[in-house]
Amino acid sequence: MQTEKQRASMNRTLQVSDEEMTKLQQQLLTVASPIDIKNIVNRTIQGDLLEIIDFFPKAFADLIIIDPPYNLDRNFSGLKFKRMKDDNYYNYLESWFPKVVNTLKPNGSLYICGDWKCTAALYQVMNKYLTVLNRITWQREKGRGSDKNWKNSMEDIWFAVCDPQAYYFNVEAVKIRRKVLAPYKQDGQPKDWEATEEGNFRMTHPSNFWDDVTVPYWSMPENTDHPTQKSEKLIAKLILASCPPGGFVFDPFLGSGTTSVVAKKLGRNYCGVEVNPEYACWAEKRLERAATDMTIQGYYDGIFWERNSKPK
Repeated sequence: MQTEKQRASMNRTLQVSDEEMTKLQQQLLTVASPIDIKNIVNRTIQGDLLEIIDFFPKAFADLIIIDPPYNLDRNFSGLKFKRMKDDNYYNYLESWFPKVVNTLKPNGSLYICGDWKCTAALYQVMNKYLTVLNRITWQREKGRGSDKNWKNSMEDIWFAVCDPQAYYFNVEAVKIRRKVLAPYKQDGQPKDWEATEEGNFRMTHPSNFWDDVTVPYWSMPENTDHPTQKSEKLIAKLILASCPPGGFVFDPFLGSGTTSVVAKKLGRNYCGVEVNPEYACWAEKRLERAATDMTIQGYYDGIFWERNSKPK
């Protein structure tokens, strides 16, 4: 169990006491036999995906977001993932990916995260079972430098659908508000931009390169001690674009709960699977907080703002 750490006064990283952990564990769902969709709505499931995925109902998810272990040596609070040969990592993906795809609706969408070392395997397995539409590359500004190589500051998110002729995508919900440095006027009026008290701005279509995402850090209330936590803003983009209001978001590698938390904040149903009981409890505490705090850093009043900018 995690005991409460002593942190600096400005450090807002999630803390869960032993007493809270005991209570939160009672809220987790375990699955040992086939389960109906009504029993997994808005629940955190604690268990090994490979052992329980066959028990899930078919075709229930509008959107699946997958952030699996990358092909790296990584210690997830005692649960260790070992780097494999490329062929073995592909076989690892094959052991669960098609079963996860079976939970996707015929008009559903799926995103899967990875880094440069495993992105080829991710594309290969996705292209076998779905239609790949794009690869998003996002700037991960945190990370260690190297004297003998380029600093690794990018990660990928592959985007695929079951039916390329019938899938949900709301581009208006994910446009970005950018500053206009050289405002152009036509007949004396702003052309494709607006003047506000905060400055001149244009709503721009999102591209497949994202440079406006901040990786969670110690002063952000969404931060946890999870070593590979994704930001709420990043996940919000995927949900708003590819899941209709009231739809169902499924995350089979939930981690500290970001996907479920953001789905709740944005009015979607959710379900997440996490093998680590400590992480699953973190997700539950974050979900409790989301009942009273619906904010998402970098997303204000229905608008995505550039990194390190927000309305006054």
